[in-house]
Amino acid sequence: MELAKQYRGPQELGTSLMELRELACRLRQMALQTIFDGGSGHPGGSLSAADLVAGLYFHELRLDPENPHWPDRDRFILSKGHACPILYAALALRGFFALDLLKTLRRTGSILQGHPDMLKTPGVEINTGSLGLGISSGVGMALGLRQQGKSARVYVLMGDGEQNEGSVWEAAMFSAHHRLDNLVGIIDCNKIQAENFTAQIMNLEPLADKWRSFGWHVRDIDGHDLDQILDAFREARHMAGKPTCIIAHTIKGKGVSFMENQPQWHGSAAPNAGELALALAELEAAKEGGQ
Repeated sequence: MELAKQYRGPQELGTSLMELRELACRLRQMALQTIFDGGSGHPGGSLSAADLVAGLYFHELRLDPENPHWPDRDRFILSKGHACPILYAALALRGFFALDLLKTLRRTGSILQGHPDMLKTPGVEINTGSLGLGISSGVGMALGLRQQGKSARVYVLMGDGEQNEGSVWEAAMFSAHHRLDNLVGIIDCNKIQAENFTAQIMNLEPLADKWRSFGWHVRDIDGHDLDQILDAFREARHMAGKPTCIIAHTIKGKGVSFMENQPQWHGSAAPNAGELALALAELEAAKEGGQ
């Protein structure tokens, strides 16, 4: 079918690493502007996930923005739903809805709520925000797709603080038992959660060994290196008999000097006008410099 060929994946469009890096910077700019316009949000985790989201939406995922419910699409779940500004930016750039709707974040009646809502936002697969549940939803989707004989894949982006949730490990055990090799869990390991550094709240290490012990194939990468990101996705596609966990080591607030590694930028308050201008300028310089 011609439609299936057309939407096999953005990688067929020939998006280069340089273009993906520029897209990641643009997504960061859009997410920050969206949070500023909405008056609140979660900048830190949106910025840390930008390279991962760029790699997914502009290279990896098979999608049809004109038909969001295309049965053969790949599924993406943003389990750390508070980072939805970066997801909304990607969905808008891919054409799921108009760019000017980004200005309506968190407003009454907007399709862009403070956490993803599958009933309001085209391209959102399931409501998220209650941490620990996204991977369980992904397991159900992956099992269902396999039972239907579909080749579509499921990608779930989690936070590292989210690994504190017991439901994550129940899902990990179930998916390994059922050999769900069409499932990819991605951990945005930015080392900070809502109140402090993750190591201070609940030490997660050795995180990779824990996922391996649950029967997953594990890949540790630099979550801001798009070459490593795309290579990890390729490796996951060729992994037979095991789900894959990609532990992406990132920097909270990546790309904005005064936000990087600062727990206070996890969420709630939006940057003020001066902070926004400085952040956008830094990201523009990074984009022009090819960083």
